[in-house]
Amino acid sequence: MLASKLDKRKFKNICIIDANPKVGSKIKVSGGAKCNITNELVTYKNYLGDENLVKELLKRFSKDDLLDFLAKNEVFPKINPKIVKGTYFCKSSQDVIDMFLKLTTHVKKFLNTKVLDVDFHNHYKIKTDKNIIEAKKVVVSSGGLSYPVLNASSIAYDIAKKFGHTISKLDPALVGFTVQKEQFWFKNLSGISLLVHTFVDNKRFEGSFLFAHKGCSGPVTLTTSLYWNKGKIAIDFLPNKKIESFLRSNKKISAAFPFPKRFTEEFLKSIDLKDIAVSQLSEQEKEKLKVLKYYEFSPAGNFGYTKAEVTKGGISTDEINHKSFESLKQKDLYFIGECLDITGELGGFNFQIYFSQSTVCAEYLNKN
Repeated sequence: MLASKLDKRKFKNICIIDANPKVGSKIKVSGGAKCNITNELVTYKNYLGDENLVKELLKRFSKDDLLDFLAKNEVFPKINPKIVKGTYFCKSSQDVIDMFLKLTTHVKKFLNTKVLDVDFHNHYKIKTDKNIIEAKKVVVSSGGLSYPVLNASSIAYDIAKKFGHTISKLDPALVGFTVQKEQFWFKNLSGISLLVHTFVDNKRFEGSFLFAHKGCSGPVTLTTSLYWNKGKIAIDFLPNKKIESFLRSNKKISAAFPFPKRFTEEFLKSIDLKDIAVSQLSEQEKEKLKVLKYYEFSPAGNFGYTKAEVTKGGISTDEINHKSFESLKQKDLYFIGECLDITGELGGFNFQIYFSQSTVCAEYLNKN
């Protein structure tokens, strides 16, 4: 939560209100504590939300603009494609936090302070659990509901609702799936990871699929979760390979296919097939194996906000001025970040769009 305190000296007196005891708590844990800050391949297609707004934002402050900004502040992220193609990781998340601390030495910081409510009577009164802060302008950038352990709360949505904004359905996103009885065999493979393709909502993703004790997770699952609402997801366990080449083998199924033995054993049990020589399989049994190229299942649900990277849905961007991120319903009230109804895929896409939004907002505030 940012607030420029009431003062004749325009924007000279600014404060940050943060519920956590230290600045940048969510940045700290991002990307395995290495902050996946942007992506070489970023386009509007990597986001759920208003496509035209995303295009505009990426044009106003692009991936290259962000990398230049970081370099000027002595932060030099590098691409590490092991998790998601094109992802830029910093040496440490702390480098990004330190950068922000240096850039905001003039800013008063109210840490370990929770915002309870915001009222407006000629100016804003921000009620916290410790005091009341008066402000001429307020920028709400308090995130979504994911990571409650880091003091995530509904405060952004509460403030938006109070001033008449529409909130689209909120859901955990970039999160693992729980499974139904038919996929309980996933749980027996906890810890095993495979490179797969997934298919959801006419989209295809490639990446690491991790079997988990609750169902499934891993980078490709997290991105898939962004576009799943209900219904089926499909997995290609043999990406970029033709299954027919494996069906000509004289070896046992477990030896013919390029999978960990545990996976093959559990998969065969799930389709009621014995581990015999491929050459001994009937045509009907071979058809059963072909499901490896398009294995469909309907998740029971997801792991929830405690495990979700972000919250999808949020404050309608139709009610936000795209040139400033000021509310169209309340003067001098601004919303940026995860609380808005724009959500990116896994791989640095969310940090990128948040930087783009905040730059547009900050440039407007500096001019006005």
